[in-house]
This record gives sequence, structure tokens and C-alpha cells, in this order.
Amino acid sequence: MPQSPHDRAAEYHNLAAHAHSAAAASHNQGGLTAHELSRQAHEHSSRAFEESKKAAEQGESAAEIAAEKK
Repeated sequence: MPQSPHDRAAEYHNLAAHAHSAAAASHNQGGLTAHELSRQAHEHSSRAFEESKKAAEQGESAAEIAAEKK
């Protein structure tokens, strides 16, 4: 079954949090790995934001449909 936008947004938020934590640990040691992890965290955060917007739009559409049925 396909994931809902809410589930995808939550997944990307979790991935971003993990990547941020890993990047913070790597920054103490230096190297390109920390930079790459920071980039990944940013990408995951951006995807989470986009999925959150989709979920909100779908929620608004569902509410509009329900209001029209009344």
C-alpha cells in the first residue's frame, strides 16, 4: 500500500534528523563525510517540507469535499 504524504514527510524528517546527528559527530573528526552528511540532511529536510505541503493540500481538499457533501 502506498504511503500517505504524512508518512513520507515523517520519514524524511526522521532521515534528516539522523543525517544531522551523523554530520555533527563527523564534524568533530573533519573530512568530506561530514559535508556529504550535511548535504543529505538538507535534502531530506527539503523533501520533508515538500511532503508536508502535499499532505496539507490533500487535507484541505478532503475538508472541502466533505463540506460540499453537507
